[in-house]
Formats: sequence, structure tokens, C-alpha cells
Amino acid sequence: MEATSSESPRHSCLKLELSNPSQPNEVERIFIKATWLDTHFDLSITNGLDSWICKASEEEVRERAAQWDQPVVEYIELTERYLGFQQPGSVYKFNDAGNGQRRGSGQELEAKSTTKLPLILLSWTFEKEGIKLEWRWKCQPSPIPKQTVSGILEFLMDANIRLSEEVVCKTRSFEKLKLEAEKCLVQSKRFSSEKIEFESAIYAKFLSVLNSKKGKLRELRDKLGKAGGNAEKSPQDDDESTEKTESFDEQSDSEIDAVKSGTGSSKDVRKIQLRGRKRLML
Repeated sequence: MEATSSESPRHSCLKLELSNPSQPNEVERIFIKATWLDTHFDLSITNGLDSWICKASEEEVRERAAQWDQPVVEYIELTERYLGFQQPGSVYKFNDAGNGQRRGSGQELEAKSTTKLPLILLSWTFEKEGIKLEWRWKCQPSPIPKQTVSGILEFLMDANIRLSEEVVCKTRSFEKLKLEAEKCLVQSKRFSSEKIEFESAIYAKFLSVLNSKKGKLRELRDKLGKAGGNAEKSPQDDDESTEKTESFDEQSDSEIDAVKSGTGSSKDVRKIQLRGRKRLML
């Protein structure tokens, strides 16, 4: 079935490890390459010696989905989840379709390689709403085994190359980020040191200016204190001198009037003369 233009195929390759109940120490490994589309999927399977294929058509997928009361998209998604990655807790089987028995060991398969390969049932289990279910798909021997195996190997090699390139790119990006982080760390330490030095210098200058301002304020306060003391004394002195002047003037006027009227004595005249001389001296 050809993919429509609206469909975007997805690819996966699962390395499936199957246990052997009769020989617990023996583990069989198979590779399942899958191409997933919205309505159908294709499987290519190999154990390194033989190969099988499974082409699930749109009609078959639709019938299976209807049997399980599922939409086709949901059925495809669930199948891709279990055949894209080996899910823990799920029991995978890869048995002969004829008698349901597990296929023979590698030596037995090699001995039978000259005969026709049997049909294989690929099955896996999962739980849904607390019920353990099993899905199975029948796989036919590949008509062109070498092409199937080479296709799987080519896909694995391409995937390995892509992963290697991605690892290299990630490593380079990590090294670049690490270098940038180290540079940022050095700059951060330098900025922190410069900040401390700048703050210390500014604080020292601020203290110097502050102390200078405090000194000037003390000088101004002392000057204001002295000026305030002089201002408090001067009004009293002015009042005393004014009182003395007024009393002197009053006495002088009375004595002069006495002399003019002829009632004053010679002592009054002498006092007036002496006071006049003192005024001239002042």
C-alpha cells in the first residue's frame, strides 16, 4: 500500500530480546524494523540468519481495530509503542505459527536453512483496564532475505551514524558552553573584585568629604556661638551708657539753669566746666 501525500512515514528499529523457558540462560535477539503510517504499517524481521516480513494493510488494520473497539489511529499508536520500544512487563513471543511452539535454537535453524521457513507469529501482551490482552501478527518468510537483512542493517548503520554525529555535535556544543561558562565565571569574579574596590574607594572619599564638612560645620558653630555671646552683652552696655548720658544731661541742664538764674554757687560753675572738658576729651 502506497503512502498518500498527506501521510508522513515514521521508522523504528527494535532490538527484541526473547527468553527461552526451557533454557533460562539463553537469550534470542531479533531486530524488528518498522515503517509506520496513519492507517497501516510494514515490519521487517531478522535474527541475523533468516528474515521475515509483515505487511499490515489498511483493511487488516481496520478489522483488527474494530475487533478491539478502537479507532485505527489509536490501534496504530499502541502497536508502535510496543514494537518501537521493548516495554517492561510485556511478554513478547516469536513462535512458529503452525504449532505455536518456539522456534529452535540457532544451530537448529542453521540446519533447517535449506528448507522452507515456517510462518511466524509475533505477539506481545499489554494491560487495558486491568485486563491482560495479547496481540498477534503473522509474519511470512521474506521473498528476498538478503535484501530484507541488508535493509535492516543499512537502517541501523544510518541511525548509528546520525547518533554519532549528534553526539559529536552535542559534545562540541557542551565544550563550547563549558568554555563560555568558564569565561563568564572569570568575568564575574573580576567584576565582583572591581565592584568591591570601587565601593571601598567611594566610601573612603565619602568619609573624607563627610569629615571635612563636619569640621567646617564645627567651625561655623563655634563662630556663631561667639557672635551670639557678643550680641547678648552689647544691648546691656548700650542701656547703661544711655542711662548715664541721660542722667548726666539732666544734671547738667539743672546746674546750668541754676547758674543762669543766679542761684547756683561757684561749685556748680566748676562742675559744669569740668563736665564740658570731659565731653571734649570724649
